[in-house]
Amino acid sequence: MRTSFYIAKRYLFTKKSLNAINYISGISMLGVFVGSAALVIILSVFNGFEKVILSMYNNFTPEIRIEPAQGKSFDPNSPKVRDLKYDKRITNYTEVLQEKALLRYEDGQYIGTIKGVSPDFLKRSKLDSTLVQGSFVIEENSKPYAVVGSMVQLYLSINVNDQFRELEIYSPKKGVANAFNPAEEFTLKTIKPVGVFQIQQSFDESVIVPLSFARELLGEEKNISSIELYLSGGESTSSFQKELSQKLGKDFLVKNRVQQEQSLYKTLNIERLMIYLILTFVLIIAIFNIVGTLTMLVIDKKKDIAILSSIGADTSLIRRIFLLEGLLISFVGCFAGMVAGLIFCILQQKYGFIQMAEANFITEAYPVAIKWTDFLVVFGTVAFISTIASSISSRLSVKNLGDMKEDL
Repeated sequence: MRTSFYIAKRYLFTKKSLNAINYISGISMLGVFVGSAALVIILSVFNGFEKVILSMYNNFTPEIRIEPAQGKSFDPNSPKVRDLKYDKRITNYTEVLQEKALLRYEDGQYIGTIKGVSPDFLKRSKLDSTLVQGSFVIEENSKPYAVVGSMVQLYLSINVNDQFRELEIYSPKKGVANAFNPAEEFTLKTIKPVGVFQIQQSFDESVIVPLSFARELLGEEKNISSIELYLSGGESTSSFQKELSQKLGKDFLVKNRVQQEQSLYKTLNIERLMIYLILTFVLIIAIFNIVGTLTMLVIDKKKDIAILSSIGADTSLIRRIFLLEGLLISFVGCFAGMVAGLIFCILQQKYGFIQMAEANFITEAYPVAIKWTDFLVVFGTVAFISTIASSISSRLSVKNLGDMKEDL
């Protein structure tokens, strides 16, 4: 192995002369360098976007959500649930009552989701970071206010600075149907919108109101739709979820963030896989240039191969030389590319010199998040593809070994 590695290294890094083979080897190395750097950078940028998106979701998506296994609501004072309020591991306990309702503002109307929340909801950190207009206030001096999603604001053209116009909310009355006057089938409540938040469409179709207001609107005296929990720092979400699931039994569903937003996490994972596969195809093309490079190197080193064979070198040694030559080209290009990609990501994190085209996006510069697992994936991908490419070339190096000896 030492002999074959020494010869392969001499072929790649020799300083005696520079000819076409050296330039071709350099071009192959450059291709691997660019592919590896691009893969590291793109994956890191995707990680950054994923982190930004999930941080926005996490402002509204609790660590644990308790929902009824059947039906739409349950009694929070039932024996299995009521003790949660006093669990010291829970830092935020929010009762939620939500339902679809008809929203009207001036001449516009829209079907949105009314989400009534208990006071603990406003104690969550970073709620204000989701605001695009107004303030995040839902009750002041016993007067209810509403914070609407951006989709609601867009469709209804809501002006949160208009002090005289309120949002009208219509909800069907329970047990009332086919009334002589259709208006009697609905409960009408009005509320002043004071803020607009923006996260994602599934959230932006909501209107956040006090729980007491939602109870009056929906005619629900005691039941709620769900309980949202945040745990104290250092508390294991998975352990707490497992313990709570066993305690509550089959009557309730205890969901973590991934289970609450399965479609989001599935979409992010698929997008990440697609990005990786697309860039891997580019990397395959770059690495398989090594086949041509090594083939030309074999032609250029015919005399060396024949001499090595004549002094006793077997075919496995010659194959190993060109296998290691291909791996050296790939690994040098890969390591250089990963280092360049890492430097670029660190500079982007620190200085943000590449700006977003959208001025109103939550971040001005392209976000970057470095994960060391990405470097392992890139190196593993290059190692796997380059081993295949180099193996093909190394077999070609001894295919016509007899003819080379005769020519010598």
